[in-house]
Amino acid sequence: MPTIKDIPGPYRFFFYSFDCNEPEHIHAQRDRSVCKYWLKPLTLAANDGFSVRELNQVRAEVARNMARILEAWNDHCG
Repeated sequence: MPTIKDIPGPYRFFFYSFDCNEPEHIHAQRDRSVCKYWLKPLTLAANDGFSVRELNQVRAEVARNMARILEAWNDHCG
């Protein structure tokens, strides 16, 4: 399960190896809450436990780190 390193904050950003057959996306986790964002365009795909306020914070982090996330996706999924 590839994890995107060096993104500061309380969230772990990752994707699953078997996700490569889906469009580019990223999962974010904090404690027991998990969400998934499609990257192109940046939209919420799924949420389990995050508040709307926190989803906005996660989305902002994804937007700020989009280049790094896409690079990791492309490196892994080719």
